[in-house]
Amino acid sequence: MSVSVSNLSFTYGKHQVLDDVSFITDNGSLTAVLGPNGVGKSTLFQCMLGLLPNYRGLITINGADAKNIGVRALAKQIAYIPQSHAPIFNFSVLDIVLMGTSAQVSAVSNPGRQQIEYAKSALDRLGIYHLKERGYVRISGGERQLVLIARALAQNAKILIMDEPTSNLDYGNQIRIMTHIKNLTAEGYTVIQSTHNPDQTFLFADQVLAMSNGRVLRQGAPRDVLSDALITDLYGVEVEVQSLCRDRARVCLPKAIICQ
Repeated sequence: MSVSVSNLSFTYGKHQVLDDVSFITDNGSLTAVLGPNGVGKSTLFQCMLGLLPNYRGLITINGADAKNIGVRALAKQIAYIPQSHAPIFNFSVLDIVLMGTSAQVSAVSNPGRQQIEYAKSALDRLGIYHLKERGYVRISGGERQLVLIARALAQNAKILIMDEPTSNLDYGNQIRIMTHIKNLTAEGYTVIQSTHNPDQTFLFADQVLAMSNGRVLRQGAPRDVLSDALITDLYGVEVEVQSLCRDRARVCLPKAIICQ
């Protein structure tokens, strides 16, 4: 399952948010969209999800123009995983995951046995089946993020768009969530995620899309893209990128601290 974005531009009134953005994902890959707040990452995702259709350029999903794909048909191909949140009502974990199957039934039908099995299977794959009867607002932040990923898996879409999936999680949960996400790509899922974490990008991503002011500064394999100069351009702080474990990992160290 692949996504191609060609010369994508979008404006809110007179304010240009995206400017000539182009990239292609490979099947079974993880693409990290890296950049500071306000560079257009969320707008890019909304265009890809069909929520902002008045863009210029071309978005194709498995070779088909996204503008020609209906909402229900698109939901069978792309699932969106937002940042963890707390709903007004304390739905059970199973009910939250079942919401991902809505595109599989009519608007006036309840989820059937097959949809319930999809939901239970998704929970089991992520190791949180034991939470199925728990209230969603009564579980931890890391568990909530896994529930949202399970909801996307129950949707049976093979393209997953994730908005900062490890935001506000402790270090352990960040690693657990990213390991689960990386394992999904090994199963054939194509993942596109936004992130602020260059170290995490190097560890887990197959491709990085570095964005600034609505444009793509650089893109490619993390080991080819992540550098001192790029991080400084993105975030406005001088860093030194250090290689660890024979370049199996890289860390960004702020020069203002290490050079004191």
